[in-house]
Amino acid sequence: MVHCPECEATLAERSDIEFVETDATTGFLAASKRFYVTTCAACGATIGSGIAGAKAGGGGGAV
Repeated sequence: MVHCPECEATLAERSDIEFVETDATTGFLAASKRFYVTTCAACGATIGSGIAGAKAGGGGGAV
């Protein structure tokens, strides 16, 4: 069984965690990427993160 490292809540169901999408502009190409943070639904502690590919219409052209 998996538990939150902060509050020790059991993370067994999809509803026990929340996914938050955050946009960021990086580099001189101003490409927008999608960053994901996974948080515990009980206490809000960040328990994971990831990066997806460039977001459509993210302005990948040179500035």
